[in-house]
Amino acid sequence: MSIAEFAAGTGRVVLALLAVFLVSFVGRVVSRRLRQPTVVAEIALGLAIGPILISLGSRQTLLPTETVGWLRYVGHVGLVLFLIGVAHELRRTKVPARGQLIGWTTAGALVVPLLAGCGFAVAVLADPALRGTAPTVALVLVLAVSLSVTAVPVLARILEEQELIDTPVGKLSMTVAMIIDVVGWLLLAIALGLAAGGTGDVPRLVAVVAAGLLVMLCFGRLLRTAAVTAFRDRFGPLTAVLIGTAGLVGSWAFQKEGLTEIFGALLVGLAIPADGWHGVASMATRIGRLLVPVFFVVTGISVFTGQFGATPWFTIVLAPVLGIIGKVGGGYLGARLGGAPASDAARVGILVNTRGLTELVVLQAGYSAGVITAPVFLSLVIMALVTTAMTGPCYALLERRAAYHWNVAALAVEGIK
Repeated sequence: MSIAEFAAGTGRVVLALLAVFLVSFVGRVVSRRLRQPTVVAEIALGLAIGPILISLGSRQTLLPTETVGWLRYVGHVGLVLFLIGVAHELRRTKVPARGQLIGWTTAGALVVPLLAGCGFAVAVLADPALRGTAPTVALVLVLAVSLSVTAVPVLARILEEQELIDTPVGKLSMTVAMIIDVVGWLLLAIALGLAAGGTGDVPRLVAVVAAGLLVMLCFGRLLRTAAVTAFRDRFGPLTAVLIGTAGLVGSWAFQKEGLTEIFGALLVGLAIPADGWHGVASMATRIGRLLVPVFFVVTGISVFTGQFGATPWFTIVLAPVLGIIGKVGGGYLGARLGGAPASDAARVGILVNTRGLTELVVLQAGYSAGVITAPVFLSLVIMALVTTAMTGPCYALLERRAAYHWNVAALAVEGIK
């Protein structure tokens, strides 16, 4: 590659990066007007840009594959750094009634949506045009997973923007979302393996997750040693760089082994000790917060890479309805069985209904493997947007109702006095 070609390529990447930041800024303005979390507008704008470029026939001209690859890498760095900070915040304060509450909430927010996904699969299997040619079990599994996942990156962004990350409800929702995503990725691996004529590489993936947990424990013990603590106190910014590098390495390792990259970042963040490390973690969070919009916008652009035919209206309506009933209802039921008050259970149900990027990644995997057809793919993308977009307004509505009832109760008490 000549110097001129390198300069031209670098210039395209910089211009594209500036354009993405501009889209992110527009998304921020639009989201504030609509009272939506910023991340929803970023993903929606990214999803809109892809088809627009394709229809103009200028997708490769304006956004060559190489440029998109560099943008995706920048966004990936931002996502990893952001999630390290989020996971560290989860570590700093424990969730009350941890075992029972987390167990029941996870069961409700996972099993009920899985059953709802099976119900959606029944409707898809009844129509040959929607069904495709994938094995029945593989198709049912992919659809079940698609209705059961919760988007950890998007949920983390919403919790941070709403200042909920250090609340019991926020921590419970994030913990449940992480557990569900691990199970979801294992089920997806089984489905894709069945579609390819095998049984999936599940034992190896389970071993990878177990190894990651072991490395996390060892890394946490290392960070507690006197030598590392002294190094942190003397070289704070350098320590933050090293922590970020560890997150990137862990993310790359998980992705290379066939799992989502968010696991590596979350495990590194959870390994950081709760006491004395907030300053280092916050450095990574600040940089991640700056770059993570690139990840959301570019992922949205990359979803639609071709033309889609007509999609039946009943699938467009049925997918969001089943998704909402399964996730909100399942999360609420599980939290109630775990002992949470009705108000907190409703909040958890709404928060774990956030699907966003994890849903898009699952759908891309199923669509690329030929398991789901284009109309089903489009219906589930709409479901992901609808369920994510309703999180902010529904949570705000619950808060307003709670404040109203509290004020009424306070006035009643004053009247009695």
